[in-house]
Amino acid sequence: MSKIVGVRFKTGGKIYDFDSGAFVLKVDDPVIVETEKGLGFGVVAVAPEPMPSKKEGKQALKKVFRLATEKDFAQRAQNATLEERAHAYCLEAIKRLKLQMNLFSVESTFDTSRLTFFFTADGRVDFRQLVKILVKEFRVRIEMRQVGIRNQAKMCGGLGRCGRELCCSSFLNKFEPVSIRMAKEQGLSLNPTKISGQCGRLMCCLTYENETYIHQKKGFPKLGKMVNTEVGRGKVIRHNPLARQFTIRTEEGKEVDMGPDQVIRGPSPQDRSGEERSSTKSERSRRGQRSKGHRRKSAKRGAEMRGQENRRGPKGRPQASGAHEENAQG
Repeated sequence: MSKIVGVRFKTGGKIYDFDSGAFVLKVDDPVIVETEKGLGFGVVAVAPEPMPSKKEGKQALKKVFRLATEKDFAQRAQNATLEERAHAYCLEAIKRLKLQMNLFSVESTFDTSRLTFFFTADGRVDFRQLVKILVKEFRVRIEMRQVGIRNQAKMCGGLGRCGRELCCSSFLNKFEPVSIRMAKEQGLSLNPTKISGQCGRLMCCLTYENETYIHQKKGFPKLGKMVNTEVGRGKVIRHNPLARQFTIRTEEGKEVDMGPDQVIRGPSPQDRSGEERSSTKSERSRRGQRSKGHRRKSAKRGAEMRGQENRRGPKGRPQASGAHEENAQG
């Protein structure tokens, strides 16, 4: 049975699956693997394990070519020197061409057949002339890749506000969506300078405990809501999800900590009396509307009857027109 092994090409990078073949591998072993761009130098991140049956019928995985040797490490050092030289040369070319782009990293394939330049920019950049200059200088295939600001922080690395290495450059494989609502759920300050990371975006760590806070706050009344409790009626002013408590300010001005089970569900006597007053008021309003409608109908029927009487004349006889009266006199 074939085995599958996870290989990572750079620190904090994505883990790719390869067929380990007959090699006996363990975590942190340096290996040379087959990729779409040729041979690549990587490190084992996930120990070999039997390949799942659902993957056997799919497209065959690339294989581990061999274990890395001293010669491969020397080649890797030469590649790093080439990347530094390409980075410095490209910066000079960008400055000479006056392009609005921020170059921050250069990567070379293991066999130095391709150089990839990573940059950020506010919009689209016409770098065709730059590519011609780079091809003429290095005589290899050139690829220009524009990435987002979060990817730049992941590739460059650094220290976060907590004093530890950035999560994205150390262990995160992909970026999860982050919203300001997560900071609100956790009761954090909404000051952008306090909840933003090195990239200027919301910190990825806001997602770590968000589900826990949502679960712990189940059954909590909303902030600012008036609630009835065992100690009296009060307004919710604070939440403490980790302790499963919230704080209310009573009508006497005292602050009391309590749990969701101490809230009295249902309307208070004041609420019930208010509801009774509102129902009585609405009933009076409906009665008034019905009486108005009845008066309008009565007035309409009276007008119709008066119109019929006017057309019939006295004693119920139809009134003669002026022409008939003249003929009768003649």
